[in-house]
Amino acid sequence: MILEALGAVLLGLGASWAALQRLPHRLPSRRLVLAAGSLGSLFGAMLTHAALGPGHVVATLIGAVAVGVVLLSLLLRPSSAVLRRPMPS
Repeated sequence: MILEALGAVLLGLGASWAALQRLPHRLPSRRLVLAAGSLGSLFGAMLTHAALGPGHVVATLIGAVAVGVVLLSLLLRPSSAVLRRPMPS
């Protein structure tokens, strides 16, 4: 379980770093994104490990990355290029 947790945190940091490289203008501060990605992945690993049980390392890490990426997606702000038009009445 310790190696799964460490792997999940590292994968979460990797996903956070990739998001910061790809979408820096749509994300809040760097520290918040890195913390959210790593903690989200750690929570995802714990949740997946509790659901599947021991012996499913790859599935646990996949679940960890999935939850971490979902949490990172919640931090995204709308891009400024999107035009907002009023609804016709």
